[in-house]
Amino acid sequence: MLITPGKLLATINTPDDLRRLDKSLLPRVADELRQFIIDNVSVYGGHFGASLGVVELSVALHYVFNTPDDQLVWDVGHQAYGHKILTGRRDRFHTNRFYKGISGFPKRKESEYDAFGVGHSSTSISAALGMAVASQLQGNRQRNHIAVIGDGAMTAGEAFEGMNHAGATDSNLLIILNDNCMSIDPNVGALREYLTDITTSQTYNKVKDEVWNLLGKMSKFGKSAQDIVSKVESGIKASLLDQSNLFESLHLRYFGPIDGHDIDHLVSVLDDLKNIPGPKLLHCLTVKGKGYAPAEKDQTKWHAPGLFDKVTGEIKKKTFTTPQPPKYQDVFGHTLVELAEKNPRVVGVTPAMPSGSSMNIMMKVMPDRAFDVGIAEQHAVTFSAGMATQGEVVFCNIYSTFMQRAYDQVIHDVCIQELPVIFCLDRAGFAGADGPTHHGAYDLAYMRCVPNMIVAAPMNEQELRNMMFTAQSDEIQQGKQAFTIRYPRGEGVMPNWRTPLEQLPIGKGRLIQDGEGVAILTIGHIGNSAVDACTMLASEGIQPAHFDMRFVKPLDEALLHQIFQRFDRVLTVEDGCVMGGFGSAVLEFMADHGYVARVKRLGIPDAVVEHGEQIELQHECGFDPQGIAEAVRELLFAGRTVTV
Repeated sequence: MLITPGKLLATINTPDDLRRLDKSLLPRVADELRQFIIDNVSVYGGHFGASLGVVELSVALHYVFNTPDDQLVWDVGHQAYGHKILTGRRDRFHTNRFYKGISGFPKRKESEYDAFGVGHSSTSISAALGMAVASQLQGNRQRNHIAVIGDGAMTAGEAFEGMNHAGATDSNLLIILNDNCMSIDPNVGALREYLTDITTSQTYNKVKDEVWNLLGKMSKFGKSAQDIVSKVESGIKASLLDQSNLFESLHLRYFGPIDGHDIDHLVSVLDDLKNIPGPKLLHCLTVKGKGYAPAEKDQTKWHAPGLFDKVTGEIKKKTFTTPQPPKYQDVFGHTLVELAEKNPRVVGVTPAMPSGSSMNIMMKVMPDRAFDVGIAEQHAVTFSAGMATQGEVVFCNIYSTFMQRAYDQVIHDVCIQELPVIFCLDRAGFAGADGPTHHGAYDLAYMRCVPNMIVAAPMNEQELRNMMFTAQSDEIQQGKQAFTIRYPRGEGVMPNWRTPLEQLPIGKGRLIQDGEGVAILTIGHIGNSAVDACTMLASEGIQPAHFDMRFVKPLDEALLHQIFQRFDRVLTVEDGCVMGGFGSAVLEFMADHGYVARVKRLGIPDAVVEHGEQIELQHECGFDPQGIAEAVRELLFAGRTVTV
């Protein structure tokens, strides 16, 4: 089912087509664009509320600025659907986030209008500033460079680093602060309160409107008028709004706040700012989910709702006749509360992902013991380390891909200081439709090489519960080692998952199925695919042995000695990078102890794997059940002469 765009939107194949329209037609373009997004996401899925909130801004930016020569960078990228549709991808938009389709985020190799690839937050200011400085070095001072960043992304350290540098330059940089009080969950922290103070100051806003009117009237007279306006606005801000010097103190000219849904005013303001040199910040107020009432009412739920009935607002969910396994994240959330009820020292920390990680379950029950620190992964880790110094048992829950941003803190602030912080890495392995910026491909490799670190991965929900129980035990907390538990996005395999909690021996694996010929060694949830592969192979009379190793660090060396003494063909399987990961650890053990065997490693290759359903990507990389079965056959029969 292809969605038919509105008559005006159907004529816009590039921003050049948009810029040929009369300004009076832009509200109609915005309406048709918003409806096209609603129609497509309701049928095909994807991120939703963020793009609806910047429809008018997307139209205004491409109308005013000469993209792609003017460089437009969208922070994170959840809000870039309107941008994609206006820049030549309208007729392919139904493939958004599907395997082999267009990416759900801006991507340089996908379009010349995607000036910078994004997916992780708070990179836009630094990237756009780098572009602006490069343009200056190349003698081009006419090109504009625009970074669109949400107020949630503004809490991350890199955003402040970029602003701090930008203010010390004369670069042609415009930062647009898209202020809707939301990231995925409601924003937290002092910056949110500061922005609220600005937007609710009636005295400042009344006089500010007069400044904008003056700017609009005088900008056509050139630099002298701009100097006058600069002096007037600085005086107003200094006298009427004590807190207004946050951005100004960084030497960024501050303009706003303005209504981000008033497209006529947006175009006028952007047209004026285009001609004002130097680094500046425009504060736009928007509503996440704008134009679709259910999304405006429940912005977290409608961040990425899945398929839904656009008329009734009913989100379509699969119905089952039998009990289904829960999501790993929900097992984490409920188990954390269970542990916290028994252990008063247990606390939870997450950087802006309480609903995505299910930390919100603890936040509702024990709000004083669960902390959302905003989009600030580095702070989350060091904050956790600080609490650990005082004897708190800290579960720091961060998506695997986002933990990469706090790697120095893991080493420097946790492991060197021998602090027993528990890292729960959600979305480990392939993240699915979010693609390469969100795949948790590297955690096994980057965590196992750090001293004073235990690294484990559960094969099912029971194992996750037991690993969490083990990590918070007195034995581990007094052992001065951090503990990493990684688990995937999506459902587990146990409908009846509320099993009794048991303490696991550290560094001990388990036998899933005994066999002969080939030993399959797995780590984590992907072991269930090996179980399926063994079932397939049994029909062929092939019965490999299967071991769930549970721990990458420390490895179960006693079990590995037994394996290499019995088997000369070994297959390792992991939902992580093969370079430096679990399979590499097994090869290192083999080499260190003088064993000789044929070892084949399956996992994520040394390449950027694009987006798609998890099973599609696992098939592409050869470690779905069929791929595992085929690898066993290759190990058994390679080099053998088959007699017919």
